[in-house]
Amino acid sequence: MTPVRLKLSIMMFLQYFVWGAWWVTVGTYLTQVHNFTPVQVGLISGTTALAALISPFFVCMIADRFFATEKILAALHLLGGGLIYLASTFSTFALVYPTLLAYTLCYVPTLPLSNAISFHNMKDPAKEFPAVRVLGTIGWIVAGQLIGWFGVEASAVPLKLAAVSSTLLGLYCLALPHTPPKLKGQPVSVGNILGLDALKLMKDVSFAVFVVGSFLICVPLTFYYAFTNLFLNDLNMANAAGKMTLGQMSEIGFMLVMPFFLSRVGVKKTILLGMTAWVTRYLLFAYGDGDTKIWMLYAGILLHGICYDFFFVTGQIYVDQRAPVEIRAAAQGFIAFVTLGAGMFLGSWVAGLVVQKYTIDWTSASPLAVRHLWPQIWMVPALAAAGVLALFAVLFRPKEATS
Repeated sequence: MTPVRLKLSIMMFLQYFVWGAWWVTVGTYLTQVHNFTPVQVGLISGTTALAALISPFFVCMIADRFFATEKILAALHLLGGGLIYLASTFSTFALVYPTLLAYTLCYVPTLPLSNAISFHNMKDPAKEFPAVRVLGTIGWIVAGQLIGWFGVEASAVPLKLAAVSSTLLGLYCLALPHTPPKLKGQPVSVGNILGLDALKLMKDVSFAVFVVGSFLICVPLTFYYAFTNLFLNDLNMANAAGKMTLGQMSEIGFMLVMPFFLSRVGVKKTILLGMTAWVTRYLLFAYGDGDTKIWMLYAGILLHGICYDFFFVTGQIYVDQRAPVEIRAAAQGFIAFVTLGAGMFLGSWVAGLVVQKYTIDWTSASPLAVRHLWPQIWMVPALAAAGVLALFAVLFRPKEATS
């Protein structure tokens, strides 16, 4: 491994270690310790999505045109470390929400920036990047294992761990290869920033169906990220955060076999397999329990790889195939805006409302008395995912790739 590739791999490990340290368990902490309502937890989970609606401005306006990428990464992670530590000291929604929103506004832009600095410093990104990016998944897994192992999910420790690791990453970024702004001095428009040039692709009915379906599938997707850890802890699963990293482990495995499926069954059937996995996962959660049917919970977690890879990664490949060369970057930016931004923001709000609707004894003095009607809750994203699956099966008819 070359020195540059080693540096990029360490960066990617820390990048996702930071995120994995707090995002999965924050709902459990805020619910069990500070008695936050499900709607409040959903809104806090949605801070990353709200940040994704704004982050293209950071990425395109600042990184591409004004300052070296490694310096922007360093500044954002250092500032973010201070903000998430501050959030760990608060106990009210009025203070926690805006502080975590400010933090995610710093963190979310670093996701595409870390990709960009990697691509810039590789001779053959198609061959080199996967081996570097997989360190990010491993970083997420290690964070979850640590939190689960020490049993600190229902505490502020994950937020503090994210703060410390973010600060270390900020300092480390100063040692990354120098990556100057590549578009310095060039004009910029709102359309360039948001990828609106890709809207011309919406004339293709199948592409429009893909965009709408991608937006809608993010609603059931958010249920998993926002409330699965709370669900598993409600069922008294030991080391729930650590067990959830089985999903990231399966993600690595399914990423390896995905090219086989794409070459044998094509884009449409691969995406439909991914959507079917979403429906199956939520049905397993709805009918599983912490006793004789605990295998259903493990199966649902392990389906994460096919859920994510077969839909989202395959979708990115489809967009790259359909978009002409001159607007491929814009098309990817547009899809990210629709899914990671608008879709997951809506999903976090809807998920919070649904969980609150099926929550009883919320006014009890003891948080331990709170009970959630999880079978009813999980049937909502199961039916929603089934609806999007039907939409795709009938209307999505992808054309051949654009060269």
